[in-house]
Amino acid sequence: MAKLAGVSHQTVSRVLNDHPSLRPTTRQRVLDAMRELDYRPNLAARALVTSRSRIVGILSTAGGEYGPSSSIAAVETAARGRGYSVSIANADGLDQASIDEALNHLVALAAEGIVVIAPQPKVLDTLAKLTFSVPYVTVQTLGTTDESETALDQLHAARLATAHLAELGHTRIGHLAGPQDWIDASSRLAGFQQELAARGLPEAPIVTGDWSSESGYREGAALLAQGVTAVFSANDQMALGLLHAAHDAGLRVPDDLSVVGFDDTPEARHYLPALTTVRQDFAEAGRRALDLLLDDRDAAPSVDPVLVLRESTAAPASTPDA
Repeated sequence: MAKLAGVSHQTVSRVLNDHPSLRPTTRQRVLDAMRELDYRPNLAARALVTSRSRIVGILSTAGGEYGPSSSIAAVETAARGRGYSVSIANADGLDQASIDEALNHLVALAAEGIVVIAPQPKVLDTLAKLTFSVPYVTVQTLGTTDESETALDQLHAARLATAHLAELGHTRIGHLAGPQDWIDASSRLAGFQQELAARGLPEAPIVTGDWSSESGYREGAALLAQGVTAVFSANDQMALGLLHAAHDAGLRVPDDLSVVGFDDTPEARHYLPALTTVRQDFAEAGRRALDLLLDDRDAAPSVDPVLVLRESTAAPASTPDA
């Protein structure tokens, strides 16, 4: 490869290790030679020479839910962009033995750091009690000042969603919450309640689903029976079930009922009507988690959410005093 590029083997090594001192033209010649020769770096051989694995571990406990899956994909993309490969270990349970087993697997691979994508408080509590040499960061947070935490700002996002409904004029706002053994769900519930309290609005009816559209339909029907004119759903999937329940109850969205979801899944814009929801930048969260883990302890700890306005929200047809 050095011969084809017309450079020394030391220069090729610098390109492979992304050394900053190379001229762009020299770097490009080496990259062109790599493509022509179909060269692929041997990570195992490099690890033997450098004593570095270039592996980032991901400790996960979630299933196929959109949020955690998107976070895993974001971290993997960010790691690959920095020349790291990723190994994922799933803790089958929430007990210490399961977490120990998953961590030991990643440590045995000589992972240089671990990103924890575990939405249950019990997992983070368990991690806080463990002592092991590999650095780690968490994408979820318990709201502490721990420098290992970086997060999507769930509480602020929930307040944005609730504030939007209140500013439209709704005073009977319900919440379709996620399972409260999830950090994300409990944070969104807290944000909802905080925003209502800050605006002097009365306590609102709350029902709890399991993130699925089926639970959104079932629990949403119970919520609608309590006379709400707007609902903040803790995720888009449950919002889909809620829209179905509203249709079966003879309610028009947004004329009779406004609905805000959370996550901005790819399908949300195709709901009928298209769903107003909170967008989370999972890609940016992944990049910040990698920055915090690998070298930048001053990386911004949270990612700001964005409220995406679509057709599922409007002012109430009439006020309570009308």
